Amino acid sequence: MPSLAGPGQTLTPRAAPGSPDDRAPRPDYLDTMMKAAAEVDPSWFSRFLPPEDETTRQSAVLLLFGPDAEGEVSILLTERSHTMRSHAGQISLPGGRADPGDADVAATALREAFEEVNLDPAGVEVLGTLPSLFLPPSDNVVTTVVGWWREPGPVSVGDPAEVATVILAPVDFLTDPARRHTVTHPSGFRGPAVDLGPDLLLWGFTAGVVYKALELAGLDRPWDTSVTRPLPARFLRGRP
Repeated sequence: MPSLAGPGQTLTPRAAPGSPDDRAPRPDYLDTMMKAAAEVDPSWFSRFLPPEDETTRQSAVLLLFGPDAEGEVSILLTERSHTMRSHAGQISLPGGRADPGDADVAATALREAFEEVNLDPAGVEVLGTLPSLFLPPSDNVVTTVVGWWREPGPVSVGDPAEVATVILAPVDFLTDPARRHTVTHPSGFRGPAVDLGPDLLLWGFTAGVVYKALELAGLDRPWDTSVTRPLPARFLRGRP
């Protein structure tokens, strides 16, 4: 099950039982993922690819693999604050808009992760990036930076105005066919989703990135895509 931490709480991951120290060995499937990501056509991820306009907003998110409190390989996620103007309460990867002082997309993702969940960048081994994707509603190009939590340490809510909950979701949980379903949106959108806990739904852009990455890693398992549920009303912002 996913581990959760709200404001004032801390998640403390650890290496898998039997590891000689806190530096758990990096799973081979992450190398498989990065090799496949370098070869796949970006349109396989999404039909929305970055425009040539250099003025488009640039952002980066961190897809971080590492142990949870039980030593299970997990993915670090956040629940956005319920008071945010956009995407309130949605599950996301740590990340945000690039700052002029950021050296590259990895620096952006790590800086944002530090600000949002107090992640120590020194403990992260950056493996590379997935193809950049375009989010038309926000005119935003997002690059996913993939990392391995080489030296796992505590994480917690950094800024409650941005983050409501820090989540470590085990990969085995995310790929469990019995827990997955297809979510449907009034716009006609259909996509993979999974319940992470009470009122915590992984869906949309973040779910798409996570599950495409897991598929590249060879970790995805067959599941019944015909099991559908409507998107909960709390995400519709008053839409019928």
